[in-house]
Amino acid sequence: MTNNATVSYLSSARSGAAPASGDHVQVFERQRDTALRLRSSSLAERASKIRRLKQAVLDARPLFYEAGMQDFKKPAAEIDLTEILPVVAEANDALRHLKRWMKPQRVMPTLMMFGTQGWVQHEPKGRCLIMSPWNYPVNLTFGPLVSAIAAGNTVILKPSEMTPHLTAVMVKLVRELFSEDEVAIFDGDASVATALLELPFDHIFFTGSPAIGKLVMAAAARHLTSVTLELGGKSPTIVDASADLKAAAKNILWGKYTNNGQTCIAPDHIYVHENVKDEFVRLCRETLASAYGDSASSQMGSPYLARVVNTRHTQRLAGLLDDARAKGAVVLAGGDVSERDCFVAPTLLTNIPPQARIMSEEIFGPLLPIVGYSKLDTVIAEINAAPKPLALYVWSRDESSIRSVLSRTSAGGTCINHSVVQFIHGKLPFGGVNNSGIGNAHGLYGFKAFSHERAVVRNRYQLASLFYPPYTGFTRRVAALLLKLV
Repeated sequence: MTNNATVSYLSSARSGAAPASGDHVQVFERQRDTALRLRSSSLAERASKIRRLKQAVLDARPLFYEAGMQDFKKPAAEIDLTEILPVVAEANDALRHLKRWMKPQRVMPTLMMFGTQGWVQHEPKGRCLIMSPWNYPVNLTFGPLVSAIAAGNTVILKPSEMTPHLTAVMVKLVRELFSEDEVAIFDGDASVATALLELPFDHIFFTGSPAIGKLVMAAAARHLTSVTLELGGKSPTIVDASADLKAAAKNILWGKYTNNGQTCIAPDHIYVHENVKDEFVRLCRETLASAYGDSASSQMGSPYLARVVNTRHTQRLAGLLDDARAKGAVVLAGGDVSERDCFVAPTLLTNIPPQARIMSEEIFGPLLPIVGYSKLDTVIAEINAAPKPLALYVWSRDESSIRSVLSRTSAGGTCINHSVVQFIHGKLPFGGVNNSGIGNAHGLYGFKAFSHERAVVRNRYQLASLFYPPYTGFTRRVAALLLKLV
């Protein structure tokens, strides 16, 4: 598609058919009857919708490239790898396994249930709300949508207003692909999200910050609506003295600076053993220069580095950097900021005092503190003193150190000698713990997030009649025997 055609499409998407105030209530009401019908929807019906969604996303790739560039200069390669690929993988996984997921799961009876049959039947939760963020808008909108469709639900989508061009493409795609009584999408600012949260959805899937997650959970509590909260926090990385330093530097910086650090599972700060810290820093500097250039001007002109999403977030990051510097932090690389261009250079910091804001606030940008340590116990104590992170990364070839970190800390997910790839492992649950999230997503876990696991018992023999009143001596003897056997 030519650039002119792409711009025309985006203009049409932004200006066309936006629901008026109050329409969300009407759509929500219309989805009620559809949700009841979808309880008995077939494998073929659900699979057909997933296939059409997948193909529409693939067909829209040129539009997403252009929109991502306009929103925050996101490289086309990152659109493919971090936006399109995860959605396609989620769709393909559902198509391969949906028949098995939908099949009732037989369970063996316990001794108390002798003479019965039992199974778990996955039924759709009903009318669902998916609220997605701006950092990976396509991935984090359409990935959960695949799971919701697979489970047989109706859905209302609320993407972020902070990436208007990407949102415009998604709005047009969804409205052309689905009837709004099945899948509807509402763009707009926070007031739209607030209005949607007033409705009694059957499930809410939210991806965003812990602060907003608490508001979503409070709104859901008014209707006793179940929630999946994919949040964030400060994800630490440990590099011990035994680690492959070259591999660690390349991989950690890839995980950190993809999307310019605006990733919920990006390494937030690094603990590096003092014996290897200098060498690790040298390798990090080499990696940054090789990937993005060795000066602020070359990095600003790099086609491989996204921008900060807007001026407000640029100012927030500049404030974290200024605060750290004022309190004694040393800049090892980067440190350049242009608010006009929403540019913050990939920055390495060290000697950061604990009271610096950057050590307590989620960074969500291209600032990377490097903290030296001498004892692993000290690092583990610091991690445990903070809210449980969404991700924790360990670089080590010492099995006892790896086991110690895994057994003595808690995190939503962990990679050993790798970073961020836990998100795309479709057979693992992806989610946080406490402050970093509630519930899981992806693959079977995403299907379950949007399903109610209904327990069904079918009676074959009336053995329970042995326990009907009036109670006899025989009843007491059978009860006594069961107390010994169960």
